[in-house]
Amino acid sequence: MINLVLFGPPGSGKGTQASKLVEKYHLIHISTGDLFRYEMGNDTPLGQQAKSYIAKGELVPDEVTIGMLRNKVEAHQDAKGFIFDGFPRTIRQAQALDALLTGIGTSVSALIALQVDDEEIVQRIKLRGASSGRPDDSDENVIRNRIEVYKNETTPVFDYYAQTGKSHSVNGIGSIAEIFGRLADIMDSL
Repeated sequence: MINLVLFGPPGSGKGTQASKLVEKYHLIHISTGDLFRYEMGNDTPLGQQAKSYIAKGELVPDEVTIGMLRNKVEAHQDAKGFIFDGFPRTIRQAQALDALLTGIGTSVSALIALQVDDEEIVQRIKLRGASSGRPDDSDENVIRNRIEVYKNETTPVFDYYAQTGKSHSVNGIGSIAEIFGRLADIMDSL
């Protein structure tokens, strides 16, 4: 079973690349952003809670995120593996993911971080905001706050998995095909 943590700041291309990885490696893509949007779109109590944090560019509390993730993994126990997109974002979440995967007899195979500079991210997200209608993708202050939250709170996860030789960095600038080729080189070496 291949379990990949696809890592990078908001707007780094994780969703785009995850779709291509799913197609080639037949993995289940779990995007916490998609899980949150589903809950918010259906106006569930969990969605309302998540919405208040996301609107400010802050992280959703761990208990909420981990519970949603556990349900998704348990629903696909026969999968060839998973791509975790947007999770884990903290050391505590990484430890919870490790425990969850250990419970089903597997572990994280690799963390691959897409490296993209801040100005490129801001432009990508604003462009996405123009077509998505998401207010958090249109406000440059919220976008920059999301980048800072990522840097301050989530980059330690890269170091956490680096301790076991599982962390890899990939240049996230270039064509979709070029970036995918870089990712596939790592996946094929697992």
